[in-house]
Amino acid sequence: MKNYSEDWEAVIGLEIHVQLSTKSKLFSGASTDFGALPNTQACNIDLAMPGVLPVLNEEVLRMAIKLGKALNAQINSPTSFARKNYFYPDSPKGYQISQMDKPIVENGYLDIETKEGNKRIGVTRAHLEEDAGKSLHDDFEGQSGIDLNRAGTPLLEIVSEPEINTPEEAVAYLKSIHSIIRYLGISDGNMAEGSMRCDANVSVRKIGDENLGTRTETKNVNSFRFVEKAIQYEIERQIHELESGNKITQETRLYDSQANSTRPMRSKEFANDYRYFPEPDLLPINLENEFIEEVMASMPEMPNQKKERFVSEFNLSEYDASLLAADKDLADFFEEVAKVSNSPKLSANWIMGELSAELNKENLSINESKISSNKLGQLILRIEDGTISGKIAKEIFEKLWSSDNEVDEIIQSEGLEQVTDDKEIESIIDGVIKNNPEQLEQYRSGKDRLFGFFVGQVMKASQGKANPKQVNDILRKKLEK
Repeated sequence: MKNYSEDWEAVIGLEIHVQLSTKSKLFSGASTDFGALPNTQACNIDLAMPGVLPVLNEEVLRMAIKLGKALNAQINSPTSFARKNYFYPDSPKGYQISQMDKPIVENGYLDIETKEGNKRIGVTRAHLEEDAGKSLHDDFEGQSGIDLNRAGTPLLEIVSEPEINTPEEAVAYLKSIHSIIRYLGISDGNMAEGSMRCDANVSVRKIGDENLGTRTETKNVNSFRFVEKAIQYEIERQIHELESGNKITQETRLYDSQANSTRPMRSKEFANDYRYFPEPDLLPINLENEFIEEVMASMPEMPNQKKERFVSEFNLSEYDASLLAADKDLADFFEEVAKVSNSPKLSANWIMGELSAELNKENLSINESKISSNKLGQLILRIEDGTISGKIAKEIFEKLWSSDNEVDEIIQSEGLEQVTDDKEIESIIDGVIKNNPEQLEQYRSGKDRLFGFFVGQVMKASQGKANPKQVNDILRKKLEK
């Protein structure tokens, strides 16, 4: 793809499908557990057998209301369902029960952080719908298999306004939605398992042009990184086509992560292609104020609220608080460490430093950490109470990562307690000064930078056990004699 001029801007809207963490499906009592054998979790309702009727799962209403509250949106009452008609092998009904005119959530917004600062993205709607099954192409030579376990699983489709302009903004928006649904507990957001999927609508236009360009929809992108790459590719492809004198075809496309490109899938449908009409087997739902208020009263602390609390209660920087609060599991881990260590700032430093480095090295999540929050808190507590130095703590951290030993057990068995006796430290310093007469003379003649050299030699001589503050204080007095 050739380089293009800077005269263009992208207009991006995201449709995010979130699989809700209910135990049963949207309109049946069949299980939603992931990983079961094909077609073992599809009942007569999911299979669209004659004479069966859908029964709405009340829990999905609670989950949708929570999301609406988190997105600063209005909750519609009554809300109603519609039939979206299309034929595809993994949809046994020949239609999908979704929402059209009266979605449960409408007219919200979400604030994201960008390089230019805060940006508000409108959320057009979030509506409930049932998922389709899954077509399997790899296991059957020359044929396709159909697994209907996923058919009827409840989804919330969250539709943004076309107010996103860069791939980076798209990822920031997607990560914010992911953080919100995890905090609310309405979905695990596992993109690898399909619990959260993203369709990206992309068009381009000349900067200053008020009219929107022809858009394409890239379907079912399943990671933050791939969303960014797919959108970037599609922006470059469309600009290249337009600058070459061609037109953009409105179509649905698929992203190929191996080739880092998108390819046509089918021509893009319009709403009237689906022949929407009210679902005759489901009445409109009136949500009573008491029900909505009860759900809203159960709302947990949200990412932005947690971030603000981390700043005010723990005196963390905005940057540190934002990183820790973005992921619910990470935020919970941090609070547990800080409670044990009684040092929030040092806890944050260790989590975002040594711990994150090890997790990234082994591609582990915070929930898979080989060091528990309690052990890390104990390690930091021993730094704070002067039992060990920060340098020794890093050695102990490595031992904790690769064993089941306790912090105090390692300190005692390996004699790693910090040296805090003034006389012992003074003796070590005297030895270092005696062995480095040339550096001593240079320091006293004005080369102050050699102070660091002497500190290093003392710490080396003490095998890192000498208390750094005491070393600095005693050494400075000795050198200035």
